[in-house]
Amino acid sequence: MKCRHCQSELQLTLIDLGSAPPSNAYLTGETLHRPEQWFPLRVLVCEQCWLVQTEDFADADTLFDADYAYFSAFSSSWLAHCERYVADMAHRFSLHEQSHVIEVAANDGYLLQYIKVLGIPCTGIEPTASTASAARARGIDIVEEFFGIKLATKLVAQSLQADLTVANNVLAHVPDINDFVAGFAMLLKPDGVATFEFPHLFNLIAQNQFDTIYHEHFSYLSLTAVHRIFAVNGLTVFDVEELSTHGGSLRVFAQRSGTGRHTVSENVAKLLQKEEQAGMRTASYYSVFQVQAEKLKDDFLEFLINAKRQGKSVAAYGAAAKGNTFMNYAGIRPDYIGYVVDKNPAKQNKFMPGSRIPIVGESKLREMRPDYVVILPWNLKDEVMSQLAYIREWGGMFVIAVPDLNIV
Repeated sequence: MKCRHCQSELQLTLIDLGSAPPSNAYLTGETLHRPEQWFPLRVLVCEQCWLVQTEDFADADTLFDADYAYFSAFSSSWLAHCERYVADMAHRFSLHEQSHVIEVAANDGYLLQYIKVLGIPCTGIEPTASTASAARARGIDIVEEFFGIKLATKLVAQSLQADLTVANNVLAHVPDINDFVAGFAMLLKPDGVATFEFPHLFNLIAQNQFDTIYHEHFSYLSLTAVHRIFAVNGLTVFDVEELSTHGGSLRVFAQRSGTGRHTVSENVAKLLQKEEQAGMRTASYYSVFQVQAEKLKDDFLEFLINAKRQGKSVAAYGAAAKGNTFMNYAGIRPDYIGYVVDKNPAKQNKFMPGSRIPIVGESKLREMRPDYVVILPWNLKDEVMSQLAYIREWGGMFVIAVPDLNIV
C-alpha cells in the first residue's frame, strides 16, 4: 500500500486489530440472520510524511451509507462544546449577517443550529441521508454530497464561498485527504478561515486509545502530518489549540496560502516541536502501541470472565464506534455483556455489528439493575456517570476500560 498523501510505500505497522465489520453497520432483526462483511483492521505509518493510516479495504460508500446512525446532537457535552465554538469564532473573526459559514460533515445540524441563532447565513455539507434529513428538520440548508475539489468547484460557481468553514471530526474520515483539503482552499474567500478539529495522534498513543481505530477513520493525525498536507494543498496553518474533546483533540486554523492575512501564531511551532521531541518522526515511537492494546484487552477480558464466574451482570452504555472496535478485537459477545444502552432511537432495537449485542433504551437499566455498567464512549464518562448516577441505588458500579481498567 502507498501513502494516501505522499505515495510512499508503507512498511511500518502501528497496530493490527485483526478484522471487524464497519463500526456503524448496526444490525436489524432481519440482517441479524445474514452474513456480515468483515474487513482487516490494520494501521500503517508513512515514514516520509508521518501520516498514520488504515490499510485500504472498505470504501467510503460502504462506510457512510443511507442508514448511517451516528448523530452528533445526542451528547449534551458535545453540544455545549459546539455552542462555545460558535460564539468564539463569531467574535474572533467578526462574523455577521453578511458572512457565510459552511460546515463540511454537518451531520444532524448539531453545530450550524447555533450559527442560525446568530442570524449568520450557513450551509451544511453532509453525504449521509439519515443525518442530512435531521439537519434539514432544524431548518438548515444541506448539500447531500461528499466533499472535495469537484463539489467545491460547483459551490464556488454558485457564489457560495465561505468566510468560515468548519470541519469537526471529519478530516480523519476521508479516503482522499489531498482532494479534501484542496477543496477547502478553493471554497474559502480570499481572507476566509478554515477550522478543523480531530483527535490528536499524540493522545491516541500516549493514552492507549486503540478503540478509536476503525474503518471509518482512514487517517490518524498529528500536526506534523497535517501541517505538511495543508501546505501541499494550498492552506497555511496559522494557529492551533489543544482541546479535551474525544480524548484529546487539536483545533487547527488555516487560511489560503496566497491570500490569507492572519499572522502565524507561535502555537504552531511549539506544538510541532512537542511532537518532534516526543519522537513522532521516528519509527520507534510507534512500536509499543500493539503491546499496550493487547494488555488492555487481556485485563478487560479477565474482568468480564471473573464477573461471570461470580454471577455478576454486566451491561454497557453507548453503542458507539469505539465500543464496536473494542468488542470485536476482544471477541466479546452477549454472554459477557448482555446489552448496550443508547439514547439514540436510531440505534435502539438493533444489534452491535460483529458482537451482535442488542442495543436498548435506558429504561432497561432500571428494569435489569446490572452490577456493572461499562462506559464504552470513555471520552464522555463524566457526562454518562452523571446521567446514570441512579445505578448507585442498587450498588451498581461503572467500568471504564481506556486508558486502563478502572472500576468506579
